[in-house]
Amino acid sequence: MEIWAHTLVKNEARWLWYSVSSVINNVDKLLLWDTGSTDMSIGIEEDLLKAYPNKIIYRQRRQDTAHDFAIVRQEILDETKSDWFVMLDGDEIWWKDSINKVIKTIHSDHDLESIVVPTINVVGDIFHFQNKSAGRYNLAGRVGHYNLRGINRNIPGLRSLGSHGVWGWADGDGKMIQNRAVEKIRFVDAPYIHTTFLHRGGLGNADKLVIKRSRKYKHEIGNSFPSDYFYPEVLFENRPKNIPSPWGVSDLSFKARSYIETPLRQIKRKIWIGKTGY
Repeated sequence: MEIWAHTLVKNEARWLWYSVSSVINNVDKLLLWDTGSTDMSIGIEEDLLKAYPNKIIYRQRRQDTAHDFAIVRQEILDETKSDWFVMLDGDEIWWKDSINKVIKTIHSDHDLESIVVPTINVVGDIFHFQNKSAGRYNLAGRVGHYNLRGINRNIPGLRSLGSHGVWGWADGDGKMIQNRAVEKIRFVDAPYIHTTFLHRGGLGNADKLVIKRSRKYKHEIGNSFPSDYFYPEVLFENRPKNIPSPWGVSDLSFKARSYIETPLRQIKRKIWIGKTGY
């Protein structure tokens, strides 16, 4: 049974190398598609392709609108020849044990259709994380910081549905796969670090050029990781010279604004359930 990974990228220079490097040795192929990067992402992608020429299938395919996101996702699905695929965005960094658990689960239970895992969402910098109560995703009967990350390609009529921010995988009847038979979904305690709330593009206005990304960046005071916290192994590996360090800390202007906005966010979360997507 083959397992491929899907990685769509636009201006992800800060975290892309760590993301791909954290899973590349656990999948059979990785489809790495750039949808119009203007920062250093393309150079990083080309270096990754040189490092893993037999694993990475590289494309450049522009995505100009939120609706284009679903179209490109469908195209990458259509090029997938594996039995399963793993979703890997350029802002996700996996522990070795976590990705191993996901791959092992896929190989051990052939009746599954999808896999949900918890996420650890960092805010401000890599040293702080968002409170669990802020999570709003409802997957596999759980509400919180979760994401659908393993998908069986043989789900009848599997297709890309929606637009960026309110998008997902659906079956031939238009039912989202997380809403199909509950016994076909497996929750796996295999978290990854999610840097979606941090700056992700290179220098300048790279983040502002990505559709809806400005809605993701958060000024928020997070909880501190313990001083002996076990971060994903890839963060400590020797990295190419063009890869930024992950260990930068938030500056004073970020903290000042966050001290104002954080209490307001906490009040809002208590009185307004909100919705998934953005």
